[in-house]
Amino acid sequence: MKSVMRNLGLSALSIAVLSGCAATSSETTQAATSQQAYQVPLAQPPQVSQQLTLNQIMANPDWMGIFAKEAYWSDDSQSVFFARQPSASPLRTYYQQGINDSRAVELAIDKLHAADQQFGVFDSAKANKAYLYQGNIFVKNLSSGKITQLTRQRNAIKGLRYLNNGDIAYWQGDNVFQIHQDTGLVEQLAEIKMAKAPAGVQEPSTYIAKQQHRLIKYVALQQENAKAKEKFNNELQKSDPTLAASTWYLGDAEVVSELSLSPDGRYVFAALTDKNYTGSSEHDIMPNYLGSQGYIDPVPVRARVAEDVPPGQRFVVLDLKEHKQVDVTIEGLTGFDEDVLAKVKAENAKAKGESYDSTAAQQGKQPRKIQLMEDWGWTQSAIQWHESENKLAVMVEATDNKDRWIATVDLAKGKFVTEHRLHDDAWVNYDYNQFGWLPGTDSLYFLSEETGFSQLYLKAQGEKPKALTQGKFVVSDIKLSPNADYIYYKANQSHPGIYNVHRVDLATGKNEQLTQWDGNLDYSLSPDGTKLLLNASRRTQPNELYVQPIGGELKQLTSYTSDAFKQYPWQAPEVVAVPSNHGAGVVHARVYLPQGFDKSRAEKYPAVIFNHGAGYLQNADYGFSNYFREFMFHNLLTQQGYVVMDMDYRGSKGYGSDWRTAIYRNMGHPEVEDLKDGVAWMGLNANVDTKRVGTYGGSYGGFLTFMSLFTEPDLFQAGAALRPVADWAHYNAPYTSNILNTPDVDPIAYERSSPIEHAQGLTKPLLIMSGVLDDNVFFQDSVRMVQHLIELEKPMFETAIYPVEPHGFRQPSSWLDEYRRIYKLFEQELK
Repeated sequence: MKSVMRNLGLSALSIAVLSGCAATSSETTQAATSQQAYQVPLAQPPQVSQQLTLNQIMANPDWMGIFAKEAYWSDDSQSVFFARQPSASPLRTYYQQGINDSRAVELAIDKLHAADQQFGVFDSAKANKAYLYQGNIFVKNLSSGKITQLTRQRNAIKGLRYLNNGDIAYWQGDNVFQIHQDTGLVEQLAEIKMAKAPAGVQEPSTYIAKQQHRLIKYVALQQENAKAKEKFNNELQKSDPTLAASTWYLGDAEVVSELSLSPDGRYVFAALTDKNYTGSSEHDIMPNYLGSQGYIDPVPVRARVAEDVPPGQRFVVLDLKEHKQVDVTIEGLTGFDEDVLAKVKAENAKAKGESYDSTAAQQGKQPRKIQLMEDWGWTQSAIQWHESENKLAVMVEATDNKDRWIATVDLAKGKFVTEHRLHDDAWVNYDYNQFGWLPGTDSLYFLSEETGFSQLYLKAQGEKPKALTQGKFVVSDIKLSPNADYIYYKANQSHPGIYNVHRVDLATGKNEQLTQWDGNLDYSLSPDGTKLLLNASRRTQPNELYVQPIGGELKQLTSYTSDAFKQYPWQAPEVVAVPSNHGAGVVHARVYLPQGFDKSRAEKYPAVIFNHGAGYLQNADYGFSNYFREFMFHNLLTQQGYVVMDMDYRGSKGYGSDWRTAIYRNMGHPEVEDLKDGVAWMGLNANVDTKRVGTYGGSYGGFLTFMSLFTEPDLFQAGAALRPVADWAHYNAPYTSNILNTPDVDPIAYERSSPIEHAQGLTKPLLIMSGVLDDNVFFQDSVRMVQHLIELEKPMFETAIYPVEPHGFRQPSSWLDEYRRIYKLFEQELK
């Protein structure tokens, strides 16, 4: 693996300085290879007069504040809309707040349809905005503010667009319609039926049929009448302008997954998926033992990666003018037929005493399965039409996870043309996939991790991509300015854990940083392109909304953090760079210190390492952690004399693709190496007794707790695994097949990475806690692990179950019970 110095874009000197230790270049060079040479002076934690309690920090979190969610700009750029939702409430309340107002105004439920909507489409003059509300179409004149409702029906509309002539087109089910602005006429442009086309009037073909028509005049007459009627209807369909277009029959084996209409209304591009594929398990249910009627409710669940076989998609272009269907071939995708798993297959074959011949295996095989890039959080479609021309770009991926393509589509010939191929021998990231056409040009802008870090590119058709940003930092959340003269983006350029907003001038290529925030943030650009809306936080300050005129001063818009939370002297964890003794450069981590910390005291401190969930997630940054309960729990632990560390172990987000893919086919091993370095760092820098360290975490963090205790039994003296993955073959396909391929192809990776295969190594106390209604990491994972530990005759584990809880616990009583057990474990085993 390449040095993480390169990954993070920091010199050895800057790493030391950012960690609170100024050093010479030679000193930091030694630090990269020796824990003993890398000692960091840590700031004293704040003194508190009121000790935290578990009852307080695990209570209903509304005491911290009810914060603004999903904020967005008004159409006139003068106010902001957002929602707030108490944690125990199923309903949200919606608000509008002017950028110069001190308070927000609650929106009445019967006025929500008239509130400015976050998503919508504009006509070519940007004079009108069409949007969907509760599945119906509304149009707002941006000058007068007048809103007109165009549909009122129960059958929800799925998508809409303005056509070049100013009409609105929309799709509903598998049908496409056009609303003529001059008359209000609703025209059905396309009716798509996933069925075989009707056979029409059949001529007699067998001897008996021909004899019947020859001898029985009535039968022959009926045949001729049917043929005449069919001919008349066909001619009527062609010549009568008042009729809707003919139906499209695309076969009965598939369903329409996504469709989109060209700007002039001539072409429909559709992605079709095998109708029998659901992604749900055919064999299992999740039993809800506390069903509302007193019986066990069988709840359907998703398929496991071991049984889930994504079929890919077929793509078609429908020419509505010529009524011509063109199937899109994938041969234009560079590498569409490569055996990208050849090395993996060969290694697994060798382990079974067999051999694998890639050339022979590919003979007669179908090409790789392709599908539209799945939406894992990005808000755009994978289908992007040019704003005014019949040019189409799509983003597709291989279901084997090794390639992502941006391709234009030859609409007449039905061919993909590769504009950009992103290949990764491990897996292509599901994040950082925004792209689009630069208005008025034939150029595409897009994000790509091809250098090892997500960066921004511009590519004219027929030319090589041009990098608009360069460096060892991560670019995300790109937005085109209203005049298409700038592209805005978020990046962690100054430090991996600090994010700010930047923009690049498309005329000059000049990049500039627009915000000077010292934490984490998300942003949106105002419709007029003059202001930024920030949802920003710091280590001890939860997210609030801020407005910053571009080039102006930052102004806080909301203040929903409670006084009780703001006035408490929370400890801000220090973000440190832990040197790796395992070739990883440095590992960023948060460190919390005990009250009255004394590095030179004779009695060393006990410690706890928290393992964040998701695997691909960043927690050791300068923003307020999404793990707010754990943040408060770590403050409580420091008041009880513990040192606490959160590590962004390998696989975490924010550090580039090498860091992300370091766990490929080897989950739980590089991460545990990083945890070992964290323990060693605490022993050197925080006066920790390395023989009195515990660990805990949920989901992926629970998996790492398993792997730590099973594969490095002397590293931790106790561990708590919350909602833990025990066997990756039982997890979902979209996540797991990225990292481990599939069990039928790569059993070596699954056996190497699944905790249940290593459970015989357990020698220290282990606490396993799971929600029975967990539809993410199934409760069965813990059940299988418990039975395996019983059969291994391991006496040092305990379990706790939570009958009403899903993956993310909801009831304060469950949180309290869970963390009481964790705290008790650490008190018993580490002190």
